[in-house]
Amino acid sequence: MGFFDIFTEEIAIDLGTANTLIIHRDKVVVDAPSIVAINRSSNKIIAVGQEARQMHGKTHENIKTIRPLKDGVIADFEASEHMIREMIKSIPALKKRIFPPSLKMVICIPSGITEVEKRAVRDSAEHANAKEVFLIYEPMAAAIGIGVDVLEPKGNMIIDIGGGTTEIAVLALGGIVCDKSIKVAGDVFTNDIIYYMRSQHNLYVGERTAELIKIEVGAALDDLTSPPEDYKVQGRDLLTGKPKEISVTYTEIARALEKSILRIEDAIMETLANTPPELAADIYNSGIYMAGGGSMLRGLDKRISMKTDLPVYVAEDPLRAVVRGTGIALKNIEKYRALLER
Repeated sequence: MGFFDIFTEEIAIDLGTANTLIIHRDKVVVDAPSIVAINRSSNKIIAVGQEARQMHGKTHENIKTIRPLKDGVIADFEASEHMIREMIKSIPALKKRIFPPSLKMVICIPSGITEVEKRAVRDSAEHANAKEVFLIYEPMAAAIGIGVDVLEPKGNMIIDIGGGTTEIAVLALGGIVCDKSIKVAGDVFTNDIIYYMRSQHNLYVGERTAELIKIEVGAALDDLTSPPEDYKVQGRDLLTGKPKEISVTYTEIARALEKSILRIEDAIMETLANTPPELAADIYNSGIYMAGGGSMLRGLDKRISMKTDLPVYVAEDPLRAVVRGTGIALKNIEKYRALLER
């Protein structure tokens, strides 16, 4: 350990399309929406995270809110860099430091990412004062976070449904044997709900309202054992222009999400079809693991189980499974070095 190592802080980041989570000293210290609010006239960033989310969809012409990450990758370089920097600054232990510490970071990335997109993540981290940057693929981080031993010679299948992408991967011996990354996930579900409300109820709802509908009555099956209560939705009537309220049921939302869920099912079946036979035998015995916010959709695990004829297990606290795994990889960097990219 060098003398300057005492000035280095280690952090693990799950840079998500919908939420960014940061682990520092084995604790999740930042869990904030990946949104930035910008003043159009001065081009200055005025809010990040939760504060910016409250402005989302409610701004006037001088303020715009943007989500710097799209489909799991950086779409707006400057805004994402500023967002990472502000979120790191908000870590309680780092606020007390007189000088900003140099950082050692492990950041998770989608498995379908290109070299250019990897470079964008690395550059953003380096501009936020990172001395060392390691990258880990999301399905691998999710598996570690769930508690799967990814280094043993045994096949495990992971489905990570995030905000921008659904990552499906078969892992063995610390590597990804076959994987599929599709841009159908939480954001697409939200857009499906907005479209359904417009076409079926003539009601125009915003992104935040659609997100709430998804959380309150979102479902993948129209026959649930413990169904949620109907949810009251307020929006603008497209015919009269007046604000109005309607009630929606979980069966309606299951209908609205049907096409997107079918695309996820197809991707899962395609990945299983490409799996080597020995690993397929392992998956038959161990089942499929699910993580990410999208896996919390009511009945989705049951539906995937019916489609694949395999047991499906949802991680406990699926929203944090990926960042937990990233944190474990950071803590045991020598053990997992083969999985990390520099």
